[in-house]
Amino acid sequence: MPLGYGARMQDVEGKVAVVTGAASGIGLAMATRFAESGMKVVLADVELDALAAAEAGLRAAGHAVLAVPTDVSRGEDVEALAARAVAEFGGVHLLCNNAGVSVAGPLWEHSVRDWEWVLGVNLWGVIHGVRVFVPIMLGQDAEGHIVNTASVAGLTSFPMIGAYNVTKHAVVTLSETLARDLDLAGARVKVSVLCPGFVRTQILDSDRNRPESLGRDERPRPPEVEDGIRAAIAAGMPPAEVAGRVLAAVRAEEFYVLTHPDFRAQIKERFDGVLENRTPRADTSLF
Repeated sequence: MPLGYGARMQDVEGKVAVVTGAASGIGLAMATRFAESGMKVVLADVELDALAAAEAGLRAAGHAVLAVPTDVSRGEDVEALAARAVAEFGGVHLLCNNAGVSVAGPLWEHSVRDWEWVLGVNLWGVIHGVRVFVPIMLGQDAEGHIVNTASVAGLTSFPMIGAYNVTKHAVVTLSETLARDLDLAGARVKVSVLCPGFVRTQILDSDRNRPESLGRDERPRPPEVEDGIRAAIAAGMPPAEVAGRVLAAVRAEEFYVLTHPDFRAQIKERFDGVLENRTPRADTSLF
């Protein structure tokens, strides 16, 4: 069957998805949901054991998958990921730039290495994904879709997670601009930006994948941040539910994917504050 078959991305069976950060959390849930919907899935992650386990589990369930170890902060890794995906499955229809990490604490205590790590994965990972995959997708003469994982933190500015906030705000505006650029070009590739609230993932333990060259974060997290956010994550949305929302958004060509309605009031408060020129104040309800 030719690569470009099917009128829209509503028809996902047989098409190819690439998911970064696919070894756990939202990424693994999306990869699983796509595979169960009949897609061929390329799993990319820097956590090698978890990546191998994810690949083995999906293969055992009878799905067509390929695991590619990838550090999304490195452009050459993302280029190699694209080359492997095309060589194995003939192209890419759905790209999920999902890999993400976080550090916590007052903004002025983030070290240069903290910034390099969080910006490298959360923002440069998306930049590399767009830079490398969009030309491939435009050249396929097929419907395509890009999902960039931001966060509700990209639409608000919660305290104590400054570097994370910065990257997620950047991913939102990158996605908005990409959607407009593709629209101007008359492209058949659409865009969504995923802005979830608390989801049951290992985001607070992402230091396990921090490169040795950037050191470990040995500073104790403030208890109100550590305990409060861990409790919120433990009570959060299952990743599989987020994955279902993502697939529905792709099929509906929905841009903003807001999975947690309870954060809408905080999002509105921020935008009202911008228009009314209010000075930001700490919102401790997060904790």
